[in-house]
Amino acid sequence: MTPTPNLFEDLPLASIEEDICVLFERPGVMIERIVSTGQASPPGFWYDQNWTEWVVLLSGAARLRFEDETEDRLFAPGDHILIAPRRRHRVEWTQQDPPTLWLAVHIREEEAPPA
Repeated sequence: MTPTPNLFEDLPLASIEEDICVLFERPGVMIERIVSTGQASPPGFWYDQNWTEWVVLLSGAARLRFEDETEDRLFAPGDHILIAPRRRHRVEWTQQDPPTLWLAVHIREEEAPPA
């Protein structure tokens, strides 16, 4: 999908899959708009990324679960979090209507040059 100039325009209708649109990408950084309409991580699945991710919820609602925490986190518009590399997490629930709209910034750290 081609990015629109407004994050809240051209939201897709509900579907089985989340809609992920790359808004910006350069070496070491990628920014995505993610539209969720009731999707959740499959049972037993954990994201285990080797990069840093900053996520902000722009609309809708969601519950995230972190393996190192005992309870889910409820996210409302404006809530954001910085997820460290290798911090296992999953999406437990997303609001379908109105759609849940995320902005995600993926930051890949460059390896330190040899000394």
